[in-house]
Amino acid sequence: MKLLLRWLISAISLLVVAHVVQGFHLRGFIAALLAAVVVGFVNATLGVVLKFLTFPLTVFTLGLFLIVVNAVVLKMAAAVTPGFEISSWWAALIGALLLSMVSMFLNWLIGDKRERRPR
Repeated sequence: MKLLLRWLISAISLLVVAHVVQGFHLRGFIAALLAAVVVGFVNATLGVVLKFLTFPLTVFTLGLFLIVVNAVVLKMAAAVTPGFEISSWWAALIGALLLSMVSMFLNWLIGDKRERRPR
């Protein structure tokens, strides 16, 4: 149930960002659901590799470079997802920043508390 809720939150977050950011386009709710799956998959695979490779730069910029990594992940996901396109790098950067904020807010709003393991 939690996985479905997170998937729905990701899709809604993508729709909000597409509504606000010029150059960030989604063609309907089904495209948003598919894009949420693809973004999650790309982030879990290639995103981890990119974050590992750019770790020194991320430390040097105090974590701000993660926005660029997330923008790259969004552009890669948009390249392979029908109905989802990002027309410029600026749209990807602004979209990555806004997507993280909207997603964080929606998760906070529903009280999504992930299980924490005792140390």
